[in-house]
Amino acid sequence: MGIPVPKLTMKETIALIDQVIDERRPELFHVVTLNPEITMSCQHDAQLRNIVEEAGLLTADGIGIVMVSQLKRNPLPERVTGCDLLLQLLQLEGTNARTYYLLGASKETNQLAAEEIERSYPGVKVIGRHHGFYSEAEEERIIGEIEGLSPDILVVALGAPRSERLIHRYKHKLNARVAIGVGGSLDIIAGTVKRAPAIWQKWNVEWLYRLLNQPSRWRRQLILPRFAFRALMYKDKS
Repeated sequence: MGIPVPKLTMKETIALIDQVIDERRPELFHVVTLNPEITMSCQHDAQLRNIVEEAGLLTADGIGIVMVSQLKRNPLPERVTGCDLLLQLLQLEGTNARTYYLLGASKETNQLAAEEIERSYPGVKVIGRHHGFYSEAEEERIIGEIEGLSPDILVVALGAPRSERLIHRYKHKLNARVAIGVGGSLDIIAGTVKRAPAIWQKWNVEWLYRLLNQPSRWRRQLILPRFAFRALMYKDKS
């Protein structure tokens, strides 16, 4: 659908982000975990399309994107979801352990996630955090706090595409090395939402597990067949 996703494995993605942090680049490195919902929105939302095109890295967040790439005979190697990416980054140890700022989720979930990260990943430091239910008037103060703390990785869990818009809007002020929109990952880390068992993940039906446990998601899931049809019919005009 005209959006180039690099053919990187999870291991290669981690290595790239690690390198970016070590290089201390002056500009923010925005990682967009691209899912079918964002991809479809990009077809009619010019601002979001621009955000995606300007991102430092896109990853295939969703088996739908990987499957379409395979059917189009230009296969991506694997899923690199926001949740898995965050968990893999947290597992880096020693000199590669990073500082984090957590923005998003509810007040309770945000606190629980920060406590769980520092308990489970020795060496990782959550140097700041704020829940996602803040007023417009508070936003500038929160951005100023992030700027002052200068985290290695800014984790934004405000939901897509709100996370992507915020990162892009303040990319010159955040003073972080890397910023990633991670969807509901803080809920999973905090334990307030249960992730699909490993076997569901292995068979790439994590979306079905979420639907069965959260039937209210059915309207969102309707976008998957629409995405698949449109992506398979897409012809590059260049």
